[in-house]
Amino acid sequence: MTTDASPLDPATAAVLATLSTATVTTILLGKGLRNVWMRGPVAQRDDGRRVVGPAFTLRFVPAREDLATPASWASPISTRAAIEAMPPGAVVVADAMGVTDAGVFGDILAARLARRGAAALVTDGAVRDRAGVLATGLPLWCAGAAAPPSVAGLTFVAWDQPVGCGGVAVFPRDVIVADGDGAVVIPAALVADVVAAGPEQERREAWIMTEVERGVALPGLYPMNAETRARYEAERDA
Repeated sequence: MTTDASPLDPATAAVLATLSTATVTTILLGKGLRNVWMRGPVAQRDDGRRVVGPAFTLRFVPAREDLATPASWASPISTRAAIEAMPPGAVVVADAMGVTDAGVFGDILAARLARRGAAALVTDGAVRDRAGVLATGLPLWCAGAAAPPSVAGLTFVAWDQPVGCGGVAVFPRDVIVADGDGAVVIPAALVADVVAAGPEQERREAWIMTEVERGVALPGLYPMNAETRARYEAERDA
């Protein structure tokens, strides 16, 4: 397993950091993509934080007794080895198949992820030592907390491969945007389209909100009819 360590272009990352996951999903819906929001991962801090980064994927399968043992933690194919292969700035996406009665990561692994510059951990599974994980400062989106270690329910098999997390296909170097509404994947081939369309959609919806706040009725405003759009564009361009 090899990893392309190329970081996300800073200008691209800066634009994506201004876009809500709601905006991203709307733009991708217009491109025909309906299934980009991961079910299960929930922000573990209510601080308004948004993270952006290329996906670094981890894949678990159901536990098998001859493989899912504490001894496996020292294997060349292990979460420990994967952490050392992760490029800085990546969002770690762990496919735990929705298993929430075993923690895929605990505080020590999270601390190492944070030290190596991970942007966040996103998983449809659980973490253990939740308070300790949060204390590392690593941004975390997960489906809960569980005391048992990963090998109680899962076998780690690979990193930097396509995975399914929260019912969504995630390929290495797709881009993840995560905020208080959850985590969304932007296919690598569509990142430029989202960057191009996103800021205008945010501006347009902010303008619509000001109109709502001053008492304008929704019909013709949201969505805009031709008259409203002309008024918006005139004010925008003024």
